[in-house]
Amino acid sequence: MKVVSFYRFLDLADPQGLKLSLQSLCDKKGLLGTILLAEEGVNGTLAGSREAVEAVLAWLRDTLALEQPIEARWTEAGKAPFRRMRVRSKKEIVTLGRPDIRPHRSTGRHISPDEWNEIIDNPGTLVIDTRNHYEIEVGTFTNAVDPGTDNFRQFPKFAEQLAEAGKDRPLAMFCTGGIRCEKATALMLELGFYEVCQLRGGILNYLEQVAKEDQRWGGECFVFDSRVAVDRDLADGGYAQCHACRRPLSSEDLQSCDYREGVSCPRCISDLDEERAERLEERRRQIQLARSRGAAHLGAVFPSSKTANK
Repeated sequence: MKVVSFYRFLDLADPQGLKLSLQSLCDKKGLLGTILLAEEGVNGTLAGSREAVEAVLAWLRDTLALEQPIEARWTEAGKAPFRRMRVRSKKEIVTLGRPDIRPHRSTGRHISPDEWNEIIDNPGTLVIDTRNHYEIEVGTFTNAVDPGTDNFRQFPKFAEQLAEAGKDRPLAMFCTGGIRCEKATALMLELGFYEVCQLRGGILNYLEQVAKEDQRWGGECFVFDSRVAVDRDLADGGYAQCHACRRPLSSEDLQSCDYREGVSCPRCISDLDEERAERLEERRRQIQLARSRGAAHLGAVFPSSKTANK
């Protein structure tokens, strides 16, 4: 099954008006995933056949009257990483809390994967990982700065503090597929940084294009679907996910006494109150009962035995 991520920043006059037509097309093509529409553009991840995904991308190009096709990042999965197909309209296609920033009008310079190593090897360049802290724990580039955010909406505070410390140092910024960098670098330019670049296509493009022996990447890459993470071959990685807090779990986390399938993990056990623990425990029992009957329980993201033993 193909898993395809794409986005395009543009001025979209009527996001709500596109929603029903796009939902109908995706349903007709048997696709799973999510597409977000906003006045700043479109952002989506779809799973299905190549022909079905290409039909949707062609429809978007024609409907939005785009001069160039939407660039897409293609990977593969052994099974569907999503449970349903949803098309949603929102204020932003990536939530920075700044819908006024429009990266298609001004954004950082794009750096190809082949050029990226030279940029980040320069000791004068500040390399910034624009992803969340729990993503960075799974893997990142050598010497990259962790902004310490739990969601992208917190990034502007980090950016403002960085600007107060000085704006002369060149910035090299990256994220999973490129969309957060587009908006983050646009913010940095607004704050007065004069030299700002971003990794074109994000980490996934880098791992696909750069030979392993030349990579500056360490660990795996967190992805927002049931695969949890992918390795340097873009194959399913060795992480599971905690149902309670949605954080990625390593094999060591799964062996911890604080890990209870579907209830808690070492990352969230300290925040778990008795009432929530009881609710999650009951849900765990219902899912196990469904498993024993050979049925699926919607919303279950518990690790398979194969993943848990990695």
